[in-house]
This record gives sequence, structure tokens and C-alpha cells, in this order.
Amino acid sequence: MKASHLQHKFEQVRTNKVFELFVIAVIIFSALLVGAKTYDMPTTVNKVTNVLDWLISAFFLIELTIRFLGEKNKLNFFKSFWNWFDTLIVLVSLLPLENSDTALIARLVRVFRVLRMISIIPELRILLVSLMKALPQLGYVMLLMFIIFYIYAAIGSTLFEDINPKLWGDITIALLTLFRVMTFEDWTDHPNTFYSKLQPYTFDKLRNTIKVVFITRSHEIFHDSCLRSKNNGNQTIYV
Repeated sequence: MKASHLQHKFEQVRTNKVFELFVIAVIIFSALLVGAKTYDMPTTVNKVTNVLDWLISAFFLIELTIRFLGEKNKLNFFKSFWNWFDTLIVLVSLLPLENSDTALIARLVRVFRVLRMISIIPELRILLVSLMKALPQLGYVMLLMFIIFYIYAAIGSTLFEDINPKLWGDITIALLTLFRVMTFEDWTDHPNTFYSKLQPYTFDKLRNTIKVVFITRSHEIFHDSCLRSKNNGNQTIYV
């Protein structure tokens, strides 16, 4: 009965909103502390940050223990991937690795402690699961983007090849140029591409292309109409 009462108390603490917000605040402070260690600090401040780091690791161990003791069926605790993840991060961060050859690994593990936000906040877990489920469809999205880029690269290489071969010389260079346009990477180094030479030449070429397409299409329509009229006339004579 006493064990059941304690389990109920731990469960209340685990599901308490204030406790969850406090854990989130400690995780954020832990991430800021890791970032602060990248600066050159006095020896005293460095010692204080090390003490705070150990206190944070001890708090995470206590928090993990509360979550374990608050579980009615203790085996269910180990069925969750995020519980395994939290346990691994907390236990590795407790190892005394600061003054050894593996100190870099210890620092990296402490950086990953910020990922515990995902296990604490359910909305982040739902978002991550949704992203993982959408990963197989990203291949089709990339294929569609490549098709669109390829079409515009072919158009750009056709229209702008004589204007600036350095940017539109062939379709591979045009693809790279379009990617630079999309990411704004070093695009301002070539301001004359669309200003000094584009207007007097490109629109004339585009206008001529439209004329050719229009005349060709009109000729096809006229030719089809003549054939239909001729066929209808032959049928009338035959009748």
C-alpha cells in the first residue's frame, strides 16, 4: 500500500505542468551553459560552470528516476524509445570524462542534452514522427523540383546564352545559375545580366519565337480545315 502511494505521488509529480516547465527551463539553461563554455573565461567562472554542469546532470538523473518510479508498470518505461534515449544521454553525461582523452565526447553528449526537449514536449514528438513518415515522399518532391529547374534551365540557356555564356552557356551551368538565384548566392556580382543587355535583345528573340509558334500553329489549323472541307465535299459528291 505504501509503495502504491509513493508511485502515485511520483506520477503526480511527473505529470505536473510546473515540473515539466521547470525541466524544460533546465534543458534550455544546460544548452546555454554548453555555449558559454566555448568562450574564453576566467578560471573561477570556468569552475562555476563545471559545478553547474554537474548539478544539471544530477537533476536530470533525479528527473529520470521520478519518471521511472511514477510508472505503474516499470517494464513499460523501457518500451519507449525516448526513455532509452534520455537514459543514455543522462548516464553518459555523468561519466567523469573531463580530464581524459574522451573529454570531447563528453562535451558532445552534453550538447545533445538539448534534444531531451523532444522527449519532454509531446508536440515536438508528434512533429518529428510526422517528418519521419514524410521522408519517403521527399524523393518525389525533389524530382518535381528538378523537373521545374530543368525546364527553366533549358529556357534560360536558350534565351540568355548569347548574353552571358558564363551564366547560361549550357544547361548544367544554367542549373547552377538558377540554384544561385534561389539561394541568393553571389548573384549581385553579375548585375549586367538582366539590365544592360537583356532588354534590347531577349524580348526581340522571345517575340520572334512567339511569332514563329503562332504562324506555325495557324498554318496547321488552316491545313486541317482545308482537309476537312475537302473530305466533306468528296462525301457529298459520292452520295
